[in-house]
Amino acid sequence: MKLKYILLSGLICLGTALHAQVLPYKNSQLPIEDRVQDLIGRMTVEEKVGQLSKLLGWEMYVKDAAGIRVSDKLKDAVKKQHIGLLWATLRADPWTQKTLENGLSPEEAARATNAIQRYMVDSTRLGIPLLLSEEAPHGHMAIGATVFPTAIGQASTWNPDLIAQMARVIATETYAVGGKNGYGPVLDLARDPRWSRTEESYGEDPYLVGQMGKAMVKGFQGDVAGAEEKIIATLKHFVAYGVPEGGHNGGSVSVGERALLQSFLPPFEQAVKAGAGSIMTAYNSVDGVPCSSNPWLLDEILRQQWGFKGFVVSDLLSISGLTGSHATAEDAVDAAKQSIEAGLDVDLSGSGFGDNLLKAVKSGQVDMQYVDRAVARLLYQKFALGLFERPYVDEHLVVQKVATSEHTAMARQVAREAIVLLKNESNLLPLSKTLSRIAVIGPNAHNIYNQLGDYTAPQPEEKIKTVLEGVRAAVSTNTYVDYVKGCAIRDTSATDVASAVKAAELADVAIVVLGGSSARDFKTSYQATGAANVDSAAPSISDMESGEGFDRATLDLLGDQLPLLQAIVATGKPVVLVTIMGRPLILNWAAEHVPAIVNAWYPGQEGGIAIANVLFGDYNPAGRLPISVARSVGQLPVYYNHLKPKHHDYVEIDAKPLYAFGYGLSYTEFAYGNLQVAVIEGDDDFRCSIRFDVKNVGDRDGEEVAQIYVMDEVSSVVTPVKQLKRFSRQSIKKGDTQSFIFELTKEDLKLWGAGRKWKTEKGRFKVLVGPASDNTPLTGMFELEKDYIF
Repeated sequence: MKLKYILLSGLICLGTALHAQVLPYKNSQLPIEDRVQDLIGRMTVEEKVGQLSKLLGWEMYVKDAAGIRVSDKLKDAVKKQHIGLLWATLRADPWTQKTLENGLSPEEAARATNAIQRYMVDSTRLGIPLLLSEEAPHGHMAIGATVFPTAIGQASTWNPDLIAQMARVIATETYAVGGKNGYGPVLDLARDPRWSRTEESYGEDPYLVGQMGKAMVKGFQGDVAGAEEKIIATLKHFVAYGVPEGGHNGGSVSVGERALLQSFLPPFEQAVKAGAGSIMTAYNSVDGVPCSSNPWLLDEILRQQWGFKGFVVSDLLSISGLTGSHATAEDAVDAAKQSIEAGLDVDLSGSGFGDNLLKAVKSGQVDMQYVDRAVARLLYQKFALGLFERPYVDEHLVVQKVATSEHTAMARQVAREAIVLLKNESNLLPLSKTLSRIAVIGPNAHNIYNQLGDYTAPQPEEKIKTVLEGVRAAVSTNTYVDYVKGCAIRDTSATDVASAVKAAELADVAIVVLGGSSARDFKTSYQATGAANVDSAAPSISDMESGEGFDRATLDLLGDQLPLLQAIVATGKPVVLVTIMGRPLILNWAAEHVPAIVNAWYPGQEGGIAIANVLFGDYNPAGRLPISVARSVGQLPVYYNHLKPKHHDYVEIDAKPLYAFGYGLSYTEFAYGNLQVAVIEGDDDFRCSIRFDVKNVGDRDGEEVAQIYVMDEVSSVVTPVKQLKRFSRQSIKKGDTQSFIFELTKEDLKLWGAGRKWKTEKGRFKVLVGPASDNTPLTGMFELEKDYIF
């Protein structure tokens, strides 16, 4: 009897081993395509449809005295919906109601994602791991993660190599706690700063945005698919989301085909060709067709023309928006049908596809091929990431991977390089570290959340370095640093200008820190999409005037900030204005009356130290504006590369912005010279070499951001008055000369012709070289003798 039992047990073991061997999708030695097809062939229609649902992840774990474990909500979602992805599992903020107390530390986060993946592997029929997507535009949006400057600040560095290094840090931290997909970069052109999400963008220019986006993708994903400490990027928001009419977030846009192809789509194309694994549709419509159900965008452009191999995910509830805000689908089933047939693969919410798509399939309204296509695209990324082989993370390594001293140093470097010196009359800056008394004044001088931006998790106070703390750390022990808040960003009920004036009168210099805030609070209500509700009748007024949902009708400093600044200037003491903000605010009065202005955007956790480094000369600023600063909302749009003709002045003011795209000062001076432009034409392409020298003629070492703009003198369709084509940030020691060499090809000068084909046309092109779009001391010319067709 015992022998029979042994033989039976052996046969069972052998059978199990043989069964495992005949499951090709579990065989990592097979091509990914074969594994995908094998797995799809084993899935039921319910499992396939469920695989396309991405639910809100922060509801899927429980943290209590007993420890961390999966929630009943996860078990129910897996059982009933067969879900394939989670979003923002580790997110913490007032919308999610996750705080420093009930949220997850990095070590707890790793335990939570391991528990979730273990449940998926061990307790489901096919053991398909979840893809965990996390917000990661300027650091992983999780407690304990390193917080970098927001994207508008990142773009101000004009240093894609640095941003790629930053992205590698974000990927490392996200991967360490179980995230395998980072939301970012945001590639929307921001050409209306009233739009609440300007801070999330890289600015107004397609070339600069494209270079930054490509750097983020490379940093996130690396060069080898599935490498450890790498995550796939999700490009946002496809497309033209950043130019809503009236600045209304998610509103309709008025953009033609040529503008889409030549300005709004190129940054996405650059990032796709850099290997981006995912892309998110925008809430808006384009020419009357919602982006989430637009086959021209999602199939013809994205896949057929660009060769995109990843998956397309909706923005939160955007499939439902077809029946709601857009009213282009008669019901939820129709919305699911339109979206999946157009090429949208994954539903962020779980309510757009789910039962609606299942009904559409079972009733014959949607062919199964569309579902299989979407599932294959998602599974391919899961296999490429190595999720089936490595579904878990090493909980013991988290402390070595998250918020390390090296990552903190990187956050400080990005913040320093992002700072833009807007004005420095009579060389007031840098300040002496041995001044007797300094007054630090303003609502953003010592408020940690006002310098972090939207999409930031709560962080321990001691982790964030404010301007006040930075100043105190920078000066000598004999310098007394006084601090007075003076006023809030918006609330005028507790303004104390008198105390601020007294502090300034006693000081040798006043550092006034003003601007805006994207700091969410637990008193604010939120929409289902996570955007904040603006409530002008609320009994208490938060500082928040920027961030998703907080669109502006004006761009003035709010509350009593300008009266505070005016009162400080009236003391006659030297004043330095530091702006911390998420969008370019109007600074006309300050530009006329304040001798020194430094802009830091939202500089992240190391912002205070970085700002102090600049104020006291430990770092020579070289940041450049990635977006124009308007004089008035009446000028909008005021981006530099508008189509011809040249703008004429208004009755009240001139047409030029207060500060132009590409502008930024230094503590040293640079001289441009020796421009050489040469063209060699070939059968299918040309090479235009542009060479020039920049000499540091000042008395400090510094960095210069040299910029090349091109103007097409005569073209078959209207082109911009000028367009950025190349740039480079280089260190130049005092007295030294640096040569800059660039090359242009037909790709750089192509246009969407009247015949609806791409071509680079023959003719004359003007080359403009200098440190800003409105300051190009070198001018050259070249001519093409023939057209180049694509």
